Amino acid sequence: MSDRVTPPMHALPDGEAELALVVRLPWEDVARLGQEAGRLAAQMQRPVTLDEAVSHRLRSSRTPAAHARQEQPAAVSAVPRLTGSA
Repeated sequence: MSDRVTPPMHALPDGEAELALVVRLPWEDVARLGQEAGRLAAQMQRPVTLDEAVSHRLRSSRTPAAHARQEQPAAVSAVPRLTGSA
């Protein structure tokens, strides 16, 4: 037999990673992904696979990773400090 074993994850030249998944979805979700692929194909003006549609959906719905966010400056209190005697 010549069964190929695909590594679960490998690095791509553009700095991203590709991993293979098997996902069980209800048919309704598959249909929604098909609609997403159709919208993406119209936008990109080329055929799009469900894999691309899923990748696009994940990228567009995520927030930046915590380590990639810029640190926010500490908030400065606007309340005056009371010093001295009254």
